[in-house]
Amino acid sequence: MNTSEIFKDSAVVGFLIGVVALFWSFANSEQWARGWNRFKRDRIGLVALGVLSLYLLVGAAGLFTMDSKSLTDQLFEDVPAEQGFSAPFAKTTWSADPARSTPLKGFHLLGTNALGNDVLRETMKGCGTALLIGGIASLIYIPIGVCFGIAAGYFRGWVDDVITFIYSTLSSIPNILLLVALLMVFGKGTPQIACALSLTSWIGLCRLLRGETLRESQRQYVEAARSLGQSHVAIILRHILPNVMHLVFINFVLGFSGLVLAEAILSYLGVGTPIGTASWGVMIDGARMELIREPAVWWNLLAATGSLFFLVLALNLLGDSLRRAFDPKAV
Repeated sequence: MNTSEIFKDSAVVGFLIGVVALFWSFANSEQWARGWNRFKRDRIGLVALGVLSLYLLVGAAGLFTMDSKSLTDQLFEDVPAEQGFSAPFAKTTWSADPARSTPLKGFHLLGTNALGNDVLRETMKGCGTALLIGGIASLIYIPIGVCFGIAAGYFRGWVDDVITFIYSTLSSIPNILLLVALLMVFGKGTPQIACALSLTSWIGLCRLLRGETLRESQRQYVEAARSLGQSHVAIILRHILPNVMHLVFINFVLGFSGLVLAEAILSYLGVGTPIGTASWGVMIDGARMELIREPAVWWNLLAATGSLFFLVLALNLLGDSLRRAFDPKAV
């Protein structure tokens, strides 16, 4: 197993541990019980959760490796590469001249691309890349946003001024330009994209938690804790953090869709994933010239954009359902 495979497996395990820790941090609270009961009655949210679970399974299959091959590659091991394009369900390769078409060696549900690779396999592996980058970026930006946001709202004064100045400065730069500039410095690669995305994604969470912490720090139970001599760390961990964790959870789900979209856009612009890495953005970029053919080769573009659309839609619907269920102000 090489370094890249170890990194992918470690990142997946770390992401899963982070998600479990996020759940566990307030799973036993009364607010969680009320929110979960409301969420179970939300059919749209349950459907979105089911779709997202399917994406997670597909993405995990493209990331976990056994015998130097991912589970997705092993699944398509018996599907041979073709000599060129082939349409979905076709039996011959695509050609403007039917006489030049050749019989296919295997069956391809979504056809093949210009290199003769199965589009369904590339789409499934692209799902793994999107979830990997989004997961790593979430593991980085959520702790940053939580620490900075709570610190700014609780301590106020010069701490608030410094943190506000930092995120105000970053917010003044167009997001896509900042990402491209960071990647020009870091270089191409999955870890580099995740780090660049995390450096621009913590701002929204920080602002949200700063405002919420300013409000929570004026509550009577916090004032009582101060009068009893509890330390700042104890007040933050016991009183402030549990009361803002529902916002962190909702922001994690909604922010994940933005990370997936950003990865696709960066790969489309040619500054994202390196050459040879399966990515929906790379598939969309490669499909641009295919659309001007006669007839147009549309299946590569449809597979990538369709997968991206349904993933982002499921994440947004799930995020809205979680907000309605767990945010007390949304009830």
